[in-house]
Amino acid sequence: MTDYELDAVDREILYALQEEARNLSSSEIAERTDASSSTVRKRIQRLESEGVIKGYSANIDYTKSGYPIRMLLYCTASIPERGDYIDDLLAISGVVSVQELVTGEQNLLVTAVVKNDREITPIAQEISDMGLTITDEVLVRSHQSTSFDEFSSE
Repeated sequence: MTDYELDAVDREILYALQEEARNLSSSEIAERTDASSSTVRKRIQRLESEGVIKGYSANIDYTKSGYPIRMLLYCTASIPERGDYIDDLLAISGVVSVQELVTGEQNLLVTAVVKNDREITPIAQEISDMGLTITDEVLVRSHQSTSFDEFSSE
């Protein structure tokens, strides 16, 4: 973000969008923020242009969509190069997220979803072929997330 500071209206807009971006109109968000609908639309545009809102996505239940296995693959890369791997890792079929970690030996966390356990090995091989070391693999039983409550005034 540049010099733009979030105020209470911005935080309420972000909270509302986190909860229900698809179903809320700017008028409904305006009711929550005591701002006008046009102000909310302008604020959303500014939050997008400032990079605060990076995009919109669906929260998918991978198990119900036919991909019941979620794996966390902890990888090690050289510290100066770890960020350089992110786009290539995200291009691997089955990889849904990559996190750059800044403490410890494991400095990249790759999340992959697959239909069966046989599909993990090819993903791990692609990661290894990039020159990364996979130091741990963790099978996730369930995953839940929530809206960041610091954006809400309630």
